Amino acid sequence: MPGVFVELMKRVPSFQFLLHAYVRLLAVFMLFAGLSYWGAILGVRLIDGAPFESVSVQVQSTIIFFAILDLVTAIGLWLLSSWGTVMWLFRSLAQVVMYSVFPMVFGRSPTEVVFYISAIALYLVLLYLAEREERA
Repeated sequence: MPGVFVELMKRVPSFQFLLHAYVRLLAVFMLFAGLSYWGAILGVRLIDGAPFESVSVQVQSTIIFFAILDLVTAIGLWLLSSWGTVMWLFRSLAQVVMYSVFPMVFGRSPTEVVFYISAIALYLVLLYLAEREERA
């Protein structure tokens, strides 16, 4: 029986592989998020039922900020570089602060806040497990 367990563990992907796959999945998500923001800027997508030009300057600035940051972050994450991860963490925490601290300006989005906090938590767990696996 122990031989079967050992053989099964050899077939399970390493935590380093899972971490890299997760980061690449985040890169694809950031790419689509950035393109979505660009769609809002170019008028393809409405923001809360209004075109880009008619929303407040704070919201316009935030959309432009995330339109650029998301695409750069996607590149950094896809390349598995440390600066990409740092930018993703900064960007995710910025979204959490935006919806948590400034709901009067940006509205409330508890779904996005929970998503970003969960994504950060999962990243940290995978990073810990990958580092522990590497040391063993």
